[in-house]
Amino acid sequence: MKTTIAEVKNYVGQEVTIGAWLANKRSSGKIAFLQLRDGSGFIQGVVVKAEVSEEVFKLAKSITQESSLYVTGIVREDSRSPFGYELGVTNIELIHEAHDYPITPKEHGTEFLMDHRHLWLRSKKQHANMKIRNEIIRATYEFFNKQGFIKIDPPILTSSAPEGTTELFHTKYFDEDAFLSQSGQLYMEAAAMAFGKVFSFGPTFRAEKSKTRRHLIEFWMIEPEMAFTSHEESLEIQEQYVSYIVQSVLENCALELKTLGRDISKLENVKPPFPRITYDEAIKFLQEQGFEDIKWGDDFGAPHETAIANSFDKPVFIVNYPKDIKPFYMQPHPERDDVVLCADLIAPEGYGEIIGGSERIHDYELMKSALEKHNLSLDAYGWYLDLCKYGAVPHSGFGLGLERTVAWITGTEHVRETIPFPRLLNRLWP
Repeated sequence: MKTTIAEVKNYVGQEVTIGAWLANKRSSGKIAFLQLRDGSGFIQGVVVKAEVSEEVFKLAKSITQESSLYVTGIVREDSRSPFGYELGVTNIELIHEAHDYPITPKEHGTEFLMDHRHLWLRSKKQHANMKIRNEIIRATYEFFNKQGFIKIDPPILTSSAPEGTTELFHTKYFDEDAFLSQSGQLYMEAAAMAFGKVFSFGPTFRAEKSKTRRHLIEFWMIEPEMAFTSHEESLEIQEQYVSYIVQSVLENCALELKTLGRDISKLENVKPPFPRITYDEAIKFLQEQGFEDIKWGDDFGAPHETAIANSFDKPVFIVNYPKDIKPFYMQPHPERDDVVLCADLIAPEGYGEIIGGSERIHDYELMKSALEKHNLSLDAYGWYLDLCKYGAVPHSGFGLGLERTVAWITGTEHVRETIPFPRLLNRLWP
């Protein structure tokens, strides 16, 4: 019976064959222990000299790291294994023998590992990171589908900048200028006016010359937009969504979290409601904590966000930022003309902002004046202005950065390990 490591639990006591790679091995006299992986998981194969042919045992002792094999054996439960099962090997068929695999079971520098990212992905911790990333994506689709959202795919090549910044990658679109998308938001707002509740999931690009552990040049975002939805209602959706993906990982990726050494007690508490503080309160708090240089009107950096997050045991919303430090499209606060209806969701444990969201302007004249104030072309944004011109409604939305969220949930220090092939300031290879 041919199967995968993930499915061996269904064949206890039976003989199965698994296509696998040798991750590691050790042997002592008349027994060899093979650490096998097949992409779906890791399992130990035990080869006992007295139970196999001389040829098979000799092969088991000589197989090199990352050689590919067909391994046949009896599945048995093993309480000592984190996986819970092992394979009593009866036969091995060598497919391809690997030589001088560069990533050996020892410490390697980060740059070396990043240069060999195409191979580093095979390791247990990187495998766990990617499995959890996949679970977050799966749970994302499940959550929004259950909530009645429609998936819409915004373009990656655009003619303008949603955030109104200069941190864009420029390219030529035949004889026109074009840019790689830094957000699909404006297009998602248009889609929300057609379908009510929509979400996108795709790559975004920021030409930001940052080297921090929180930043990537290319990253993936989940961007929902909701018609007839207030800022307050959007916050409730955000905390429900984040809680949903965290609980899904806890339920479906327990082994991967254990592999990463994640303290799951910090995740088990991630359930609605999340605490909320205003920007004003955040400034006052930081000043009291000794951040003497921070003043009203400043944006928060990583140390500020970490100090705020450390005061709570759940993600925390910071609401109502000054309008002068936020993008043009945010709805002004009904009672104050200096702040907007927005929020950033700050993850615990120093992982920073994972969501940015707001209620969007839906008044035509207000949107027009906001575009003019930010020196944005009314011609280029004419289609976006149309949303305020034809059946405008109050609407809200947000964007969640996938890699930062994976980093937080997995407890991974740097976002470069939360995406298969990271694009960093000085890395475009492999």
